[in-house]
Amino acid sequence: MSTKTRTAPLPVEVADRLLDLLGSDDLFRERFQRDHLAALRSIGYEAPSPGPITACGAVSSAEQVAPFASCKVTRLAPKETIAAAREEIMSMLLRGLAQTTPRLDLGLPTSQISRK
Repeated sequence: MSTKTRTAPLPVEVADRLLDLLGSDDLFRERFQRDHLAALRSIGYEAPSPGPITACGAVSSAEQVAPFASCKVTRLAPKETIAAAREEIMSMLLRGLAQTTPRLDLGLPTSQISRK
């Protein structure tokens, strides 16, 4: 059974800029944690158009969800960590995110993450 991509891939320019800023810019990192979609739009990201509706009213199974639509990052990994994993994260962003999304937070055990 093959894993289906669940999100649309990011354009290379947007993915490159995203990783540049997450690895270097404190203001952008704060904005990304507060409102990731607004932060993505600020660097040129545009959500994909909705796919076709089937006769049953369901969105086609080929439809892809916008990247980061339900992203919840409470604490980003250090800039150095993101920079060190840049190639791996870039690869994931360019092919679309499947069930395993890149971990941009510190990877703390659930018990250590405070929930609002």
